[in-house]
Amino acid sequence: MASDGAKEKSEKIKSWAKDLGFLSCGISKADFLEQEAPRLEAWLREGKHGKMAYMENHFDKRLDPRLLVPGAKSVISLLFNYYTDKQQQDPTAPKISKYAYGEDYHFVVKRYLNQLFDQMKAEWGALEGRVFVDSAPVLDKAWAQRSGLGWIGKHSNLLSKQKGSFFFIAEIILDLELEADGPVQDHCGRCTACIDACPTGAIIQPYIVDGSKCISYFTIELKEGIPQEFKGKMDDWMFGCDVCQDVCPWNRFSKEHQEEAFKPKQELLAMSKKDWEHLDQSQFSYLFSKSAVKRTKFSGLTRNIRFLYDQAKDA
Repeated sequence: MASDGAKEKSEKIKSWAKDLGFLSCGISKADFLEQEAPRLEAWLREGKHGKMAYMENHFDKRLDPRLLVPGAKSVISLLFNYYTDKQQQDPTAPKISKYAYGEDYHFVVKRYLNQLFDQMKAEWGALEGRVFVDSAPVLDKAWAQRSGLGWIGKHSNLLSKQKGSFFFIAEIILDLELEADGPVQDHCGRCTACIDACPTGAIIQPYIVDGSKCISYFTIELKEGIPQEFKGKMDDWMFGCDVCQDVCPWNRFSKEHQEEAFKPKQELLAMSKKDWEHLDQSQFSYLFSKSAVKRTKFSGLTRNIRFLYDQAKDA
């Protein structure tokens, strides 16, 4: 059981996180992820990570945060909202996932994380720890679930009854004893909306996603050509995919984010299908100067667009 001092520190951290704009903050004990170990091993063994070879690296570190931060005692999990009801104006244009509309979340969220960690060090002196935003071998959804921020839904995303799933997950792993929160109940029930809606059948059964069939994998992670068998199944997505989240009933509770850096350029939303077809390097550099879309590069995005246009011509 955590001490009164640990409880007080935990409450302060959650208050500071809220003031900084985080959607939620939860805490769990830094320990070995015993339940996740066999699931991750089986997922990798069955090749569900596709060509994402990096998923095979640092297996032990993915399961034990004490290997990332020696002496770690707590994992602070945080959610940062990116939901918007703004949409691309041409309904026939190739689509970009909401999370990539604005500035790259890795940099935006990390700025807030560092502010929070600095506040903790100013209050309690020297602390050993690291901040993470989807940039190291951390099973962020597992930690967020452990800390009571939601449950992992049938589409394998973290879900909250109050907040939906349109948020980024981040962590601070550190050598400070804090009061741990408990997990919450799974509220997916008998709903199969995400499974039924997935254009490529990537959700092969409840709670198991074959990453090698996911549209986000094809449009972002895959460096070679998109397999021809998926022609006509991409639902016009050129970067990422929001289908399983868009159809989830819990996302009716999602609220517009207030982060200026995540607001899309109006020129991006105004691009027509024809505009995208004729996208050049200079337009790409302007539209995505600070965006996560840069990860796929101009060559990758135009490959995705060509694949969509080719499938339309073949239809």
